Amino acid sequence: MSEMNSPAQVVDYVDHAASEKAALPFSRLLVMAIMGGVYIGLGGLLALVVAGGSPALQASNPGLVKLLFGAVFPLGFIAVVLTGTDLFTSNCATQVVALWRKNVSPKTVVRVWCVSYLGNFMGACFAAWAYTSATDLFTPDQPWTQYLLSMAHHKLENPFMVSFMRGVLANLLVCIATWQGYSAKDTLGRMVGIWLPVMGFVALGMEHSIANMFFIPAAMLAGFDVTWSHFFIANLVPVTLGNLVGGAIFVGLPYVWLYTKSERNTEPEKIQSLVKRIDAGH
Repeated sequence: MSEMNSPAQVVDYVDHAASEKAALPFSRLLVMAIMGGVYIGLGGLLALVVAGGSPALQASNPGLVKLLFGAVFPLGFIAVVLTGTDLFTSNCATQVVALWRKNVSPKTVVRVWCVSYLGNFMGACFAAWAYTSATDLFTPDQPWTQYLLSMAHHKLENPFMVSFMRGVLANLLVCIATWQGYSAKDTLGRMVGIWLPVMGFVALGMEHSIANMFFIPAAMLAGFDVTWSHFFIANLVPVTLGNLVGGAIFVGLPYVWLYTKSERNTEPEKIQSLVKRIDAGH
């Protein structure tokens, strides 16, 4: 069995990594985020072709198709973590850790979030064009094309609060995947730690803003009739807000409070121990 980092060590690592990322110049952070968006699109492409290419299975066992879709989608997330690129949804949790410990300012956190989000959007949209339109992979006669169009249609049908809560739950699992990935000290352990939660949120049909930056534009290029403004208002805005809450409030803040506070709680114990030694000396 491989060694693992403790939860406290993971929080320390996240703090250090988030602080270093916040210090990066605009150009480096933007390129990292663009690459992250491209990689998420790659995972989405594989999931569409594998799951969407199984129409008979979809008709007989839709739950198994969801599991199949979720099983291959984490390719992009694993690539992001292992190759050191950047993802807005992970930053929702990690930057909060550095902020709580006063290693970055609120202004810096907002800067990282904005640059990361912009770069992810650029990378995901490029992937949508490069993987679909430029390759002729999503022609009308392909079964995964109809699967993509149906998925995009359903994503834009949900009410605001449904999309918001699906965004919360999606990024809760994505950030758990990030934490579990950092807990492992070997490549295989990190891959497994990332894969399971990401597979879970995808199979459950939760909403990830960066993935949707690939899926919806790809559907638009494949013939889905929707405006950019409708995509933003009906899906991207509520999902992004949900992702922010899911990562920052449900993962970043609890973990940094738990493991920073526990270190502070050792101070009274040290003082009591010192007093006992002094008393014993008398």
